[in-house]
Amino acid sequence: MSPSSPEPVRKLAIAPLHASIGLRAQACEAIRAAIMRMDIYGQAEEIRLDERQLCQDLGVSRTPIREALSVLEQEGFVRSVPRRGIFVVRKSKREIVEMITVWAAIESMAARLAATRAGSEEIAGLRQVLAAFDDGRNDGDPSGQISEYSDANMAFHKAIIRMGGIELMASLTDTLFIHMRAVRAVTMTQDNRARRSVADHRAIIAALEARDASRAERLVREHTMGLAAHVERHGDFLDARPAEPNQAEPTAEARRQYA
Repeated sequence: MSPSSPEPVRKLAIAPLHASIGLRAQACEAIRAAIMRMDIYGQAEEIRLDERQLCQDLGVSRTPIREALSVLEQEGFVRSVPRRGIFVVRKSKREIVEMITVWAAIESMAARLAATRAGSEEIAGLRQVLAAFDDGRNDGDPSGQISEYSDANMAFHKAIIRMGGIELMASLTDTLFIHMRAVRAVTMTQDNRARRSVADHRAIIAALEARDASRAERLVREHTMGLAAHVERHGDFLDARPAEPNQAEPTAEARRQYA
């Protein structure tokens, strides 16, 4: 790609900000939330953001946008490349496996704590998260609703961390969430993982309901480390070189809003 050929940019699904609240904080939250909804690993191209488009979408000047992007770069959501722009961070296979391992350590301890600390209503809430995908009509196989199940799956795991009752656990996993969600969404369609995920979740809920802390901890750790093993075997796409665009203007796909 020649230096004069601009790379495609992505238009974030965000709404104008309210001037009565700190604009930098609002911009940071809006961009962060939009990035967390993205399918980061579902395409080969790197995802480039455009300051001018963000200004237009949020209805603010460049100053709060640049300040927000600086904060997000410190948090690891985006990276600035001289003469190229701002890109959403993508992790390598090794980095993803390490992140999954850290998540497994935190969530398994949270499950152990939740088994003795969480209320019965909180644990019952886990069944509600998965109810639409485990109601007997689909034989425990959510393969036909992968997008919806992927969201429910992450809500399930974040709920377990929250039920552990330690706020630091939740804050530590926030920066991992964007990549965990995106990788789970891609791998959920592979190797019958969606069906096995539902079965694993049933067993985890049963252990929590039985107040069996050791079993809950073990099952959560095994479940999440199973994802790490899957990425080790099938995650070479994470290290693939991003495709470079052949045209100077952004494609229609790059212009389209996404949720």
